Amino acid sequence: MIPRYSRQQMVEIWSPETKFRIWFEIEAHGCDALAELGVIPKEDAATIWEKGNAAEFDVERIDAIERETKHDVIAFLTHLAEIVGEPSRFVHQGFTSSDILDTTLSVQLARASDLLLEGLDALLAAIERRAKEHKNTVCIGRSHGIHAEPVTFGLKMAQAYAEFSRCRERLVAARAEIATCAISGAVGTFANIDPYVEEYVAEKMGLAVEPVSTQVIPRDRHAMYFATLGVIASSIERLATEIRHLQRTEVLEAEEFFSKGQKGSSAMPHKRNPVLTENLTGLSRIVRAFVTPALENVALWHERDISHSSVERMAAPDATVTLDFALTRLTNVVDKLVVYPERMEANMDALGGLVHSQRVLLALTQAGLSREDAYRLVQRNAMKVWDAYQSRQPNPPVFLDELLKDEEVRAALSEEEIRDKFDIGYHTKHVDTIFKRVFG
Repeated sequence: MIPRYSRQQMVEIWSPETKFRIWFEIEAHGCDALAELGVIPKEDAATIWEKGNAAEFDVERIDAIERETKHDVIAFLTHLAEIVGEPSRFVHQGFTSSDILDTTLSVQLARASDLLLEGLDALLAAIERRAKEHKNTVCIGRSHGIHAEPVTFGLKMAQAYAEFSRCRERLVAARAEIATCAISGAVGTFANIDPYVEEYVAEKMGLAVEPVSTQVIPRDRHAMYFATLGVIASSIERLATEIRHLQRTEVLEAEEFFSKGQKGSSAMPHKRNPVLTENLTGLSRIVRAFVTPALENVALWHERDISHSSVERMAAPDATVTLDFALTRLTNVVDKLVVYPERMEANMDALGGLVHSQRVLLALTQAGLSREDAYRLVQRNAMKVWDAYQSRQPNPPVFLDELLKDEEVRAALSEEEIRDKFDIGYHTKHVDTIFKRVFG
């Protein structure tokens, strides 16, 4: 995590102070459950809560102890004993370190998910607003980066809305899958701790019970979680890439908001670069980079090892903090995106009406020509226009005029029938249907 790409609210979830507070809560709730079972005195469980709640856990002190013990959980328990005193002998009864570490990670990932869901909701709201604003703003659709047929800018946004809606559903499912509690003791057999303790702690911490923890929570859950974050990152990059292309000088149908006083280049004062969406492309790569290590963490030795631990210490905070920042940045980009309908119209007309070629092709087949003959006639006229525009000929031909001059085309279609195929509205007549599907 670096401050440049971090929001404090998410960073705090992964702070040592937050981690140690969660560790304490798990231990203290466990003591309450043990007290209910009659394993430890209730007054001692109450003292543990009282003194622990009032304490500020000293991160430097815990780190100093760990440098000697070479064990983070023991270091914390030693520090907690310094705070609690004699009743601390009942802390961690029947627990193993993974019970604390894995359950804490579940709590942190669940809390991180809640922030990410808030970020997705804000992004969806911004996309919906811009989609409806430009529902009927016609622009050219592109396949392979080449002019295809007309769409609307609102449809581009509607597609993004549908995609991020699916991302939200996936994250809700991933949160539910990751929010599990394991308090089952060494190798997960409950030999030295009653399953009731696990159930009690799970309820208090807002988690579900892990059915079989084998000392650690199975890492298929974490693999799915980080894979979900990776998919969300890819969706962020997809929309960012679309905006980057639209901002290219040759296209310039939309661009990132350029604020007063902003500078685009240290050398070229005229530059207005898509720096935010380029940044989002890079941040998406970082989030996806943690997917493969998470998948490789699934295969641990026997009931447990800790080959996954170092991965997750970096991956969990970095992936969630980065994605949280990226969602917020993309929301701001979409919210302030400058759209140029006039430029969209000019670009759509840049090839002399070639964008209507499919409609003419279909009309010829409906008039009785074979598909092969119809394709040949349309392509023959289209290539005349294409070549003229690409070679920058003065006064290049117009596709409609070429078709009207073609005797074979005119033998099949009247002038009125040909002109009818150049109606822009035909391409966008079902926008309402698509919007109803997406937005209800």
